[in-house]
Amino acid sequence: MPKAAEFSSSQLAALLLNVLIFESLTRRQLGKLSKWVEVLAFEEGETIVKRGDEGSGLCLILEGTAEVRRAGRSLARLTIGQFFGEMSIFDNQARSADVVAIRPSKIGVLSREKFWQFADSEPAVLRNILQEMARRLRRTDLNLPE
Repeated sequence: MPKAAEFSSSQLAALLLNVLIFESLTRRQLGKLSKWVEVLAFEEGETIVKRGDEGSGLCLILEGTAEVRRAGRSLARLTIGQFFGEMSIFDNQARSADVVAIRPSKIGVLSREKFWQFADSEPAVLRNILQEMARRLRRTDLNLPE
């Protein structure tokens, strides 16, 4: 069971500097965002999200490493600055894969509702997340058999 991890707004804003989708945001914007992110600590081997569970928001790797798995197969390794769950902020579909901490990890969770509140005031974050989603879709497309 994850535990809440305590970070001050300034500590969290500094960690958010490393998250790819927030790279174009100013320190002021990151400080604002940090007030809406909940940070959870996961031990090695602990499941962060489970396939089929309700997708409730965006998850940010602030510390540690996680692995995306489906049907027992590793799909990707995620490290500091990477994120997952972005599709759940656009739809209400279930999680499409398991994500497991493979090292002790701190995960920032931004709920769908809080993400949209932030995006309404800072639309640059939408461009960043859509660009990353397009990159991931292209990568997946390249791996499909012809």
